[in-house]
Amino acid sequence: MAKLIDGKRISQEIKDELKEQVTALKEQGKTGALAVIQVGHDPASSVYVRNKKNACAYIGIESLSYELEEDTTQQELLHLIEKLNQDGNVKGILVQLPVPEHIDENAVIRAIRPDKDVDGFHPQSVGAMAIGQPGFLPCTPSGIIQLLKRSGVGIEGKHCVIIGRSNIVGKPMALLMLRENATVTITHSKTQDLKALCKSADILIAALGKPLFVTAEYVKEGAVVIDVGIHRKEDNKLCGDVDFAQVEPLASAITPVPGGVGPMTIAMLMQNCVHSIAGNEERV
Repeated sequence: MAKLIDGKRISQEIKDELKEQVTALKEQGKTGALAVIQVGHDPASSVYVRNKKNACAYIGIESLSYELEEDTTQQELLHLIEKLNQDGNVKGILVQLPVPEHIDENAVIRAIRPDKDVDGFHPQSVGAMAIGQPGFLPCTPSGIIQLLKRSGVGIEGKHCVIIGRSNIVGKPMALLMLRENATVTITHSKTQDLKALCKSADILIAALGKPLFVTAEYVKEGAVVIDVGIHRKEDNKLCGDVDFAQVEPLASAITPVPGGVGPMTIAMLMQNCVHSIAGNEERV
């Protein structure tokens, strides 16, 4: 049986550590707030925003919430971001994605000051990560690194195969695994002989957004399997990109859905916020 990599437990550990750091920072007179902007009323986005506010309350930092109507113009949104950029108390700015279609997502990401870009999406943050300079790391990939390290999974010298090449998970995940001295293969919809490549992985990271796509045929015995996907099935139960029932007997360690990668994303967002309040953009 595979070891279950418990994202709930590990994220709680990280939040408890951050709570102590926030207390120490307050004693030094260092405080700050996370500003969270949501445009529209997407139910999934509302859940994520609520979870982020709860995490802020738990570790002891202030959160400011801006819930804008669906028809908010791009100019109005950019004006709010600029106001928050200039606010010395605001140490992190987060715009919940996706935004409505009439708003240019890239313009929104670029508008956030890099030293407040706690999502790690700004081109300057991405560039710093690519060349190994200090900067905010994107939360889901950095959370996966922490999951592996805190579960005792060695990364150095291992072959890591990533399924998916998104800007939010796939590409930054590859860079962070390289930083940990893994040998990295990125696969995607045009990859030939995908199963054979995946089956060569010591660490397989599924981030392609297709429910139950990764079956036993993709996984070699003893591999570590990280499932980034989250989907709701017809029976209302959650599942990931990995067919857990098929893959778990083969894997040496595996993340469940829910309770694996998901909780880590918010824990790492909190870590970025604490680094910003402390006045440093440390690498994980």
